[in-house]
Amino acid sequence: VQLQASGGGLVQAGDSLRLSCAASARTFSAYGMGWFRQAPGKERQFVAAVNRSGGTTYYADSVKGRFTISRDNAKNTNYLQMNSLNAEDTAVYYCAATPASIATSPRHYKYWGQGTQVTVSS
Repeated sequence: VQLQASGGGLVQAGDSLRLSCAASARTFSAYGMGWFRQAPGKERQFVAAVNRSGGTTYYADSVKGRFTISRDNAKNTNYLQMNSLNAEDTAVYYCAATPASIATSPRHYKYWGQGTQVTVSS
């Protein structure tokens, strides 16, 4: 499975961005999908996850209420809508796919995209 993340950029605090993750797999709906982020000098951090059907989602406490993860299995794509961005959200964002229905730990994810940079200026 190849994953291509896009949609990052430089925004101001309070702005919104939508990240997309396009998957090559024809069996996209067989994978749970997640987003992680890594800021300079910090470990990779869980952000959000969605199960195979899109009916169940998990969020990190730091983004709950501001970010929304979703997926469109017909388009082999999942999304991360990020609202009310702040400087602490600055990081490289990675999408990932897991054979599990849904997972929050990076060790459960088998496939990773290349990452997209999100920079929020305060």
